Amino acid sequence: MAGHSKWKNIQHRKERQDAKRAKIFTKISKEIFAAVKSGGADPEQNTRLRMALQKAKQANMPSDNIQRTIKKATGDVEGVTYEEIVYEGYGPHGVAIMVDVLTDNRNRSAAEVRHLFSKYGGNLGESGCVAYLFERKGLLEINKQELPLEEDELMLVAIEAGAEDLRVEEDRYEVVTTPSDYETVKETLEKENIPLAEAQVTMLPATTVQLDDEQKEQVLKLIDALEDNDDVQNVYTNVDW
Repeated sequence: MAGHSKWKNIQHRKERQDAKRAKIFTKISKEIFAAVKSGGADPEQNTRLRMALQKAKQANMPSDNIQRTIKKATGDVEGVTYEEIVYEGYGPHGVAIMVDVLTDNRNRSAAEVRHLFSKYGGNLGESGCVAYLFERKGLLEINKQELPLEEDELMLVAIEAGAEDLRVEEDRYEVVTTPSDYETVKETLEKENIPLAEAQVTMLPATTVQLDDEQKEQVLKLIDALEDNDDVQNVYTNVDW
């Protein structure tokens, strides 16, 4: 992936997402709720909750909102249960797309996701149709201009901490880890005062698809529509941005 300028496209998507901040808070609240329900309210013992709280912090979500959500999850809130579903399909130009959904109504979510795929030139597929193209990985991104070390020093720190790979992009570095080593590597980079532009456990494509700008815009329309849906938590694709 080295040499491809995807930062401009990523930044464009982030600007769109900033306009949806209220929806982002709703999605994070649902993730916190589900994490507490599945693993308890102690982030030290609940990795999923710990990551959800990190996401809330990155989004500047008010602490009152976070605590209110945790209290709801630890209490008996009747009628509130969320089901996790992964939808898979193909977007415009045959790109692979995976959609993480957290919903209280499976039938509604399935209908809405199917409709969006169809509306924006894609097709919802069967379970497993594109999952084999992705791997669950930790991804920590560092802006090149903010790196206080030399590139080879960053590589040494990252690999010694347990990282699998260091990818060099035009504008930034990407430190890739296994999900189990993600937090250790993240803590090590933070101790070295290396500022992280983005840090998450995500689904990375094993190989990527090259598209021109017009084709990317068509794919982005589908991704934006999916991300705008209240039940959709994450959208992954194998496009090389």
